[in-house]
Amino acid sequence: MPEIALEVSKIFAGYVPDLPILRGVSVKVKSGSLNVVIGPNGAGKSTLIKAIVGLVPVSKGRILLGGKEMGGIKPHLIARHRISYVPQIDNIFRTLTVRQNLELALRSSDRNTNERLTELLIKFPILSEKMKEKAGALSGGQRQFLAVAMALATYPDIILMDEPSAGLAPKAAQEILELLRELSNSGVAILLIEQNVNQALRLADHCYILAEGRNQVDGEASKLLNDPIVGEIYLGGKRLRAGG
Repeated sequence: MPEIALEVSKIFAGYVPDLPILRGVSVKVKSGSLNVVIGPNGAGKSTLIKAIVGLVPVSKGRILLGGKEMGGIKPHLIARHRISYVPQIDNIFRTLTVRQNLELALRSSDRNTNERLTELLIKFPILSEKMKEKAGALSGGQRQFLAVAMALATYPDIILMDEPSAGLAPKAAQEILELLRELSNSGVAILLIEQNVNQALRLADHCYILAEGRNQVDGEASKLLNDPIVGEIYLGGKRLRAGG
């Protein structure tokens, strides 16, 4: 993959024509980096990821994957572009077993599925112990591990995740975020929407802050960790307008 795995340039996107939720949002994701998008409720964070994978119409702007235009991507074909998307909810099939979930994900792989299944179970040993159990019976953290394993099934270059730690116990949330850090260190680019701001900023390489559908601040995550502007944006007192 090129140095810039994914580039979102000044996109306008929304569910209703002429009423964009995102208004000129830009993001760059380097290969092998962990990037977090934060912001108050209604900032457009989830809309950003859904726009990238074709679930929300984009009316203006460009989305480039490895320097190539991605316009009009079909959501069910994103694996062919070496992208995996993990939504916040409904990211596993609860009524199916763990094995069945993994086998469904592996159907989109163009490589040896048995070999990949073995690799995934080595990486996620807890899942190897639960293969015959219904996915809905797993703990919250185990379900997220399963969702990440399914995302990895097709050897993605980029993983997009929407609030993976939401609703998890603190220990499980930390384990998920540390797993994402490990994956990015291995070369997978990750764009993450996260509500656990402090922990995410400690682990991420780069951070984008959105509010009211616009970029507010972006920079090195560790440097934003103690920046008062982060708190000001969350509290609603500070906004940067277009051109200001």
